[in-house]
Amino acid sequence: MSVPPSVAPAAPGAAPDAPAAGSAGAAGGAGGASPFLPGRVAAHARGQRFADRLFQGGTLFFAFVVFSLLAAILLSLYQGSLPALHRFALFGFIRSREWNPVTQQFGGLVQIYGTLVTSAIAMLFRIPISFGIALFVTELCPRWLKRPLSTAIELLAAIPSIIYGMWGLFVLAPLLADHAQPWITDHLGGWPLVGALFQGPPLGIGMLTAGIILAIMVIPFIASVMRDVFETVPAILKESTYAVGATTWEVVSRIVLPYTRVGVAGGIMLGLGRALGETMAVTFVIGNASLFMPGNTISAHLANEFAEAIGALYTSSLIALGLILFIITFIVLACSKLLLLRLQRMEGRPS
Repeated sequence: MSVPPSVAPAAPGAAPDAPAAGSAGAAGGAGGASPFLPGRVAAHARGQRFADRLFQGGTLFFAFVVFSLLAAILLSLYQGSLPALHRFALFGFIRSREWNPVTQQFGGLVQIYGTLVTSAIAMLFRIPISFGIALFVTELCPRWLKRPLSTAIELLAAIPSIIYGMWGLFVLAPLLADHAQPWITDHLGGWPLVGALFQGPPLGIGMLTAGIILAIMVIPFIASVMRDVFETVPAILKESTYAVGATTWEVVSRIVLPYTRVGVAGGIMLGLGRALGETMAVTFVIGNASLFMPGNTISAHLANEFAEAIGALYTSSLIALGLILFIITFIVLACSKLLLLRLQRMEGRPS
């Protein structure tokens, strides 16, 4: 009996699933375009490489634009401040507290001191408050309150600085003058070393008020950053720590903070940079050595006097103040970057 070709037994040694000659021919016929497939793949690969190079070149161009703008700003500030620097010298300009447009004598000590002091006061208030807000929102806040509270914090960040300044002048300053400053003068004014900082008439305006306003302005930014950073901690880490009997503070101090310390430090430095350059809010409430007496900051001084500057030396002295503020901000950001790099190198090491 003849066996049909379709069911004919395979020859000894042949692969059991080898395709028939007809099917191979059919495959060759169906794949008639296969000689062109490598060309299509090569063209696609060339297109992808071109797109990658284009994307890389575009991002490099934008990065170069940022550095070019930074260098252009620094160069323009330096050129504009050259007459004042040639007249008074940099360290002489920094050490002098005299600012007299009539006699053409200018110095930036008072403005630099006011900028640093108000920023330091703001840091004393904003760091613990921001940390408490972020900790409450992420760890302790009820679920129904978390979303409204987070929205309220973000809305505070959207309030213009001039509104903060007006509120500080008409609401906060009278409260401090009537209640807080007299009490502080009576209880802290006699302390050695620091007592001189809390002496003076209770005017309400001054560097203490300016520092508090800056703290209120910056708290929403730092609290939002800390909240977002705290939420990046894997839940399994916190749940495992709770499972072995740890308290909430132990979870925060041993798990959350070590895991997020780089982001927390970055958020604090971001708020410090915002406080150093704030102008309008400080202008309203800052009125030399006393925190209760009127003072000045670089940004507020520039806002008040730049439009009235007459003469090349007067204008150059104001630009020199802007250059000093730029240098101070650059130093703060550089220190924060070094701190972040140090914290990153310490990741994984026992603390």
